[in-house]
Amino acid sequence: MDLIEVLPRRLHMFRFRIGQGYLWRDGADLTLIDAGDIGAASAIEDAVRGLGLDPARIGRIVLTHGHRDHYGAAQELADRHGAEILAHPLDAPVIRGELPVPEPDLLDWERPLYEHGLTVPEAPPTRVDREVADGEVLPFGGGARVVHAPGHTPGSIALHLPRHGVLFTGDCVAGVEEVMLGVFNVDRARAQETFRRLAALEARTVCFGHGDPLTEDAAAVMRAAAGVSAAPAGAIPTTHRPQGHHRC
Repeated sequence: MDLIEVLPRRLHMFRFRIGQGYLWRDGADLTLIDAGDIGAASAIEDAVRGLGLDPARIGRIVLTHGHRDHYGAAQELADRHGAEILAHPLDAPVIRGELPVPEPDLLDWERPLYEHGLTVPEAPPTRVDREVADGEVLPFGGGARVVHAPGHTPGSIALHLPRHGVLFTGDCVAGVEEVMLGVFNVDRARAQETFRRLAALEARTVCFGHGDPLTEDAAAVMRAAAGVSAAPAGAIPTTHRPQGHHRC
């Protein structure tokens, strides 16, 4: 696993074999945004300790959606450290194992990528301690607003931290070589509308479920890629890779 600093002393990214999660710091108090696959718990703990922090201070794990590469390690971490697990009501039954994962509407070029994604081990049924709704403000990052972000899955959420200008998009938006609509959507039209709404938030730092975060000209890049304002044809390349990268 790679550990990458996004914002000094505030925000780090965990890059797993497939997908990624984030660690937000309010002093010694910690919040995870997504938790990687079923084998990620020990690597996350080691990375947190490597930053001089205590994993026991992980107070909450916010799940952006119910896919195996985002919640596989959530309950193991929560059980070890007493963290609360949060998710949207529409994805919570999938995370708990009560409903199957909804099938995506795949484009032809997405099919081999999707088969590769299925090499991630299945996530175990995972408790959701608290279901969160659109507009709800969570007590970290100076007030983290939940944004219902349907399309990738029905209950996908984004998190917007207005005080810090940070946006976590989940898998609605991707930053793999270029900023683009995320793949494997159950409803592509709704996902595109969500992309436009997220771009309109004008965040200064944008963190994706897959790909390098945007930390330079993020608002303009998001608007152009989402088609919110005039832009050249095609997606907009990301031009900045966060510093502080090292292997865990």
